[in-house]
Amino acid sequence: MRSSILAGIAAIAVLAVPAIAQTRDPAYAAARSAGKVGEKPDGYLGIVGPADPALQRLVDEINIKRKAIYIEKARENSATPEAYGITAGCQAVARTVPGEKYMAPDGSWQTRTTAAPTRDARCP
Repeated sequence: MRSSILAGIAAIAVLAVPAIAQTRDPAYAAARSAGKVGEKPDGYLGIVGPADPALQRLVDEINIKRKAIYIEKARENSATPEAYGITAGCQAVARTVPGEKYMAPDGSWQTRTTAAPTRDARCP
C-alpha cells in the first residue's frame, strides 16, 4: 500500500520541486553550485559543512516553501506530507547534475558525478 501511494505521488512530485527550482534566487544558485547546499532524501535542502546565518536563512526559507507544497499536494492526494517529501526528495536527488551535492541514504554528503546518484530505498 505504502509503495503504491509513493508511486502515485511520484508523478506529482516531479511537478512540485521543479517549480521551486525555477524560482531560484542568485544566492541559492551560487550556494548550490559551490557545494554549500544539497538535496536530501526527505525532500528538503540541507547545508553541507558550516553555515553562516545568511545561508541558514536561505535554506530555511526554501524548506518552508517546500513543506507548504508537500502539505498541499499530500492533502490533495490523500497522502502524508512525509511520504510526499520522500518522493519529491527522490526526484530532486535524481535531478542533481555533476558537481552538485546530495545526501546518500547513509546520511553522508556526496558530490554527483556522471553516474546515477545513490538514492533512498524508498524511492519509487
